[in-house]
Amino acid sequence: MTSKLGLFLAPVALLCATVPQTSAVAQDGAHGALYAAATSAEGRPEAMVELDQYRRPAEILAFFGVEPGDNILEVGMGAGYWVDMLARVAGDEGLVIGSVPEVAYEAREQVREATNAAGERNANFRADIGSIQEINYPAASLDFVMLSLIFHDVYFVSSDFGFVRQTPQMFLAGIYEALRPGGTVGVIDSVAPAGMAARESVEALHRIDPAIIRRDFEVAGFVLEEESDLLRNPEDDHTVSAFDPSVRHRTDKVVMRFRRP
Repeated sequence: MTSKLGLFLAPVALLCATVPQTSAVAQDGAHGALYAAATSAEGRPEAMVELDQYRRPAEILAFFGVEPGDNILEVGMGAGYWVDMLARVAGDEGLVIGSVPEVAYEAREQVREATNAAGERNANFRADIGSIQEINYPAASLDFVMLSLIFHDVYFVSSDFGFVRQTPQMFLAGIYEALRPGGTVGVIDSVAPAGMAARESVEALHRIDPAIIRRDFEVAGFVLEEESDLLRNPEDDHTVSAFDPSVRHRTDKVVMRFRRP
């Protein structure tokens, strides 16, 4: 199946021309009720609701500053946990794009069902089925990019999952180009031992040293606006895989917000 990129390039361009360019950080007081409503809305799959206790979605949305009317990309949307809430916050004047690896979409019925269901639940959602490593959208067309438990995969290589070897510079250059000046990137990722090489920690643990995340973004021209301890877990010693049942969904996670100047 080919990418659905062409299906939403026109809507993105239209929205970019009409949506006011607001501050990258929305104050919780201004949109707190909206974030709460997005997380408590009826129709969210029960399996996703159960994850809220670990992911603190309303607080994360407030920290990232997502606003009504935003054009949003979530890279590697997975089962659609975040796109549902992002779509509700963005509203009728916004657009949420969820990228899905073509290999996984074609091979796994569960992935196809989750992707299609997200579209059925949210009229302002579009799926981009293709390579999630190639960030190729119109220049300055996005307000916010969500990288939830996916940035470490910049260092991941797997034919089964469709990940070819690349560099963070290649990946982040595409995001930088697609974001409007002042646009932001929200990063959530599981913490690896300090100083552990990225390809080693990702291959063995599916984790990444936060210092590497910051370095890669700053080299790409982004500015770290703020880091949050919302999802930190001092009981996680960073030594087992993020998918290990003992820490699954409960890993120590770094949360960072970067801005394109």
